[in-house]
Amino acid sequence: MKGSERIYLTIHGHFYQPPREEPNTNEVPKEDSAMPYHDWNERIYHECYKPNSEAIIIDDKGEPVKRINNYEYLSFNFGPTLLNWIKSKHKETFDKIIEADKKSVELRNGHGNAIAQVYNHIIMPLANNRDKETQIKWGMSHFSHHFGRESEGIWLSETAVNYETVEVLISENIKYIILDPSQALKCRKIGDAVYLDVSYGNINPKVPYRCYSKIDNSKYIDIFFYDGPISKNIAFDDLIWDAERLLNRIDAAKIPGMSVAQLLSIAVDGETFGHHKKFSERTLAYLFSELAEKRGYRIVNYSEFLEIHPPEWEVVLKDGYNLEGSSWSCLHGVDRWKKDCGCSTGSQPGWNQKWREPLRNSLNSLRDKLIVIFEMLGRDYFTDVWKTRNDYISILLDDSQNNKEKFLEQHSKRELSNEEKILCLKFLEMQKFALYMFTSCGWFFADVSGLESKKILEYAKYAIGLGESVSGVDLQKDFLEYLETAQSNISEMKNGKEIYLKLGE
Repeated sequence: MKGSERIYLTIHGHFYQPPREEPNTNEVPKEDSAMPYHDWNERIYHECYKPNSEAIIIDDKGEPVKRINNYEYLSFNFGPTLLNWIKSKHKETFDKIIEADKKSVELRNGHGNAIAQVYNHIIMPLANNRDKETQIKWGMSHFSHHFGRESEGIWLSETAVNYETVEVLISENIKYIILDPSQALKCRKIGDAVYLDVSYGNINPKVPYRCYSKIDNSKYIDIFFYDGPISKNIAFDDLIWDAERLLNRIDAAKIPGMSVAQLLSIAVDGETFGHHKKFSERTLAYLFSELAEKRGYRIVNYSEFLEIHPPEWEVVLKDGYNLEGSSWSCLHGVDRWKKDCGCSTGSQPGWNQKWREPLRNSLNSLRDKLIVIFEMLGRDYFTDVWKTRNDYISILLDDSQNNKEKFLEQHSKRELSNEEKILCLKFLEMQKFALYMFTSCGWFFADVSGLESKKILEYAKYAIGLGESVSGVDLQKDFLEYLETAQSNISEMKNGKEIYLKLGE
């Protein structure tokens, strides 16, 4: 193998927005903060998703000379709920995304650039195992439905992972995941006796690793760790506006004389390219199409690299507090999504995030009550209530009456009346919103009155309405008691209970 072929480059874009649709209309409401656009999906679409499908390369006079579909070069994932929206509202761009993946399959030895994502971006270590399983199954099914092939890897929300999550991923035959280097505890060459301590983020991110099951050590999942410093430089510094400068920074990360092939692996929010960093999709286009190959880089995706260079190293991940694991965006494991740990975005002086814990507790309690309703009532109609929920993705992908009829016939114990069919679909919608209400963005920002927190409360409210309608059980009373202790930092907003009660006004 030539030396120039031993340096590989992968840039991964995690393209994601939380679901914004109103539960009863399935339409995104007007969001004044997204002006001059109708809502944030539209704004980011015009700044990022569309431009990346037709990125402009300009000459020294500022005239466009070429258009590049960056998705043909990027490793990427799209959140399923976001991709649904793009397909519905902007089919031409959706088609370009799908076509780019098909081209990458042809170019990269049968391995496409796109990978799946857990369905609606929940924090996997904080979910129960059934929710973990459904999130993976829905994400993988959504992917294969749209991309026409199976995904080899999957993106985990906020790269949050623990060993419970690893075991479910292995059981679902996921080939690999992508993590931050800070999430590794120790590693060793496969077969060696002694581990190296890499708990300070000092793992070598230029090679893949094998992570073995703690239940059955004959099973495993492979892990890529992205280059943390370069990824942060792209996301938070001004590196991304100059392709030459960016490639110089990537060059500086190479390890001279490394005896095995090395992968320069970078991962950032896809919205960096054009939304957070205006017109930076053009930088990517120029780097991919004009510079990288001349500098001796071979552009690959993770699946292709894994086939060429399977792991020679194994890794052990950090267990985290209470075995809840770790994430890229919280120094305290996954506390950002359940308590006031100090990690926050948009916080003002004197604010706190003590509201996170009662919000999490209220939703956990509601989820558990909805499980009881689903199991006790659903078992009268479904042959297997949890398999039925896992397979409900088929209706989310095709809600035609004919498909609903086939689905219910396949999963019901007996022939159902029309009223029973409506009831069964309510059970499943209730469970869908029980998953949606855990979308991670609800905890990520500074206050419980934020748009994202309101949205998960809206999904909880809809789940409560469905749960009460099928069971007659009062689900709201206890839920509101929890929420009342979720104090807003904005005095006029009061607390989670008041915010919940004003939803829809």
